[in-house]
Amino acid sequence: MAELMLFRRDEDGRDVELPGSTVALEVELQRRVEAGLEQMLGIRFLASEYPTGPWHRGRIDTLGLDENGSPVVIEYKKGSDSGVLSQAVSYLSWLESAHHEVEALVRKVLGSEAAESIDWRRPRMVCIAASFSHHDRVAVQRLPERIDLVRYRVFEGDLLSLLLVDSSPGSPSAASSRRNRERDATADSVATVPVVAASPGPSLVPDCLRDLYAELDDALTTWGEVEVAFLRHYIAYRRLVNVASVIFRPKHEVILVYLRLDPGNVTLEEGFTRDMRGIGHHGTGDLEIRLASVADLERAAPLIRRAFEAV
Repeated sequence: MAELMLFRRDEDGRDVELPGSTVALEVELQRRVEAGLEQMLGIRFLASEYPTGPWHRGRIDTLGLDENGSPVVIEYKKGSDSGVLSQAVSYLSWLESAHHEVEALVRKVLGSEAAESIDWRRPRMVCIAASFSHHDRVAVQRLPERIDLVRYRVFEGDLLSLLLVDSSPGSPSAASSRRNRERDATADSVATVPVVAASPGPSLVPDCLRDLYAELDDALTTWGEVEVAFLRHYIAYRRLVNVASVIFRPKHEVILVYLRLDPGNVTLEEGFTRDMRGIGHHGTGDLEIRLASVADLERAAPLIRRAFEAV
């Protein structure tokens, strides 16, 4: 399993490793993550200890909505727990049966626009624990659900680390197919829309930009484990959070890339980079890059590297 090591330079100029530890109480971890939920995980907070009713018999530690509009259930374990995956599947099953309830909650907390943009095709579970077994990690890859396993550690100086140790993009048609079977009993067949695919469909990537996008895709996936999600209006490249969002403008033969970078720390170039803070757009990220050629992509490479190194 991946390990995060932190070092501090002592008075003699030597690097000394900081020992990591776990929280004394699970609620300490929960409150810490909830306080910085959007910054840490790209998830907007909805509720704590949310009851799932008599059938599922539980209380969701944290319920939220991620930056791509997917409902998210977060569970915390101060140590390790072999039952965390069965709990994850149970709560994701609850989400399927609670659309109206969750939509009403989102409308109350985040507003009507957020409620109307919920993407029910890709509900997500985030499990945060001190450790996960080898069997947990194998099971995640076999389940059709979308699950992230995140390992935490606390360090001296009130430092908290979150490390994504395994992730399954799930099968976007798995949950949808169950709902479709219910709808099919009273209506004509309803086609599901795949959101994650091995390669982009022709309707999403224009022919005039396909070669340039292939080069961009290589540049965005060269940084280790990166999940690529093909959404309604953009393609998201994410780890724990979206690092880049890609949008196509075929009329101008341009690809727009929105990076999770502070534009205030970038030297902006007119016609190439733009500060998008406070400007609405599809996708997430405050720095816009306009790509019309491979030469533009080469200019953008250092910014892409900085964005991935920062998460």
